[in-house]
Amino acid sequence: MKLTIAETEALVEGALRRAGATESMARSTARALVLAEAQGLNSHGLGRVNQYLTHLGNGRANAAAQAAVLRRKGGVLLVDADEGLAFPACELAVSEAIAAAREHGVAFAGVMRSHHCGVVVDHLRPVAQAGMVGLGFANSPAAMPAAGGRHPIFGTNPVAAIFPRRDADPLMIDLSLSEVARGKLMVAAKEGRAIPEGWALDAQGRPTTDPQAGMHGSMLPIGAVSSSKGAMLALVVELLVTAVIGAQFGFEASSFFIDEGNRPGIGQAFIVVDPGALAGRDAFMDRVEVLVAEMLRDEGVRLPGARREALRRRAQAEGLEVADALVAQWRGTPAAPG
Repeated sequence: MKLTIAETEALVEGALRRAGATESMARSTARALVLAEAQGLNSHGLGRVNQYLTHLGNGRANAAAQAAVLRRKGGVLLVDADEGLAFPACELAVSEAIAAAREHGVAFAGVMRSHHCGVVVDHLRPVAQAGMVGLGFANSPAAMPAAGGRHPIFGTNPVAAIFPRRDADPLMIDLSLSEVARGKLMVAAKEGRAIPEGWALDAQGRPTTDPQAGMHGSMLPIGAVSSSKGAMLALVVELLVTAVIGAQFGFEASSFFIDEGNRPGIGQAFIVVDPGALAGRDAFMDRVEVLVAEMLRDEGVRLPGARREALRRRAQAEGLEVADALVAQWRGTPAAPG
């Protein structure tokens, strides 16, 4: 069934509300999931809806959560997600960080007692709209071993950055520190596809092409075949969004891919920098364009975020294809006989 972006958001928001989510939680979560889907990221888009519905229903996410700023000091602030879905807390953290960066030049906003936060760079879009630079970090339930280890300790721990441009889409960088995002294993398992070697290990620490075995085992960090750099970067992010903020380590959080488990209590962190406090806004924009022009001298170079933005615009114009069975399920009505 083809639905507009607005119709899809309303559909997902309604399902989340029926699962008990507050109005603000349902609205911000639906908006984020549909935005991810529009960018071609099903593993962080509509593919997550039923997972969130389950976690709201069984208490792994606090449906009545009210995100709030817990403390401030200068340009630093801490947001408590109240063990609910992450999106209202991340929205609050970023908006407060933008305001703090206007005053202090730079701001750091941490989010604790949180849940899966979706596409990290999407949280930074308001930063670019404000003409600032944004960095985002998150941990997740254990999926990767430490360098030289075998059992999962770190999450896939995404890192994101956004850089505004003058009269053009911002540069948007978003990457998992595992060889691929764990959601790709989820999609492959649903579709019955094998995964390439080098993505995951099984529970015994052996390379596997079975996505189910990989989900019960561990993901390989980026560069794991030749170095420990990916695992070291994952360690940096893990400490930044847990020990600094007061959130749970990845190995203390139950997997998102099982129904039962604890409230994950993981963390996110956002850094906002006002170029006006450093090089100056105009100088910053000028230098970004110099670099972009140099990158585009080589045929085949694609600016980070360009493909996602093209897909988003197409979805905005043409709508999204949503399976009839999911539409019926999320509306709470029986599926039509097939």
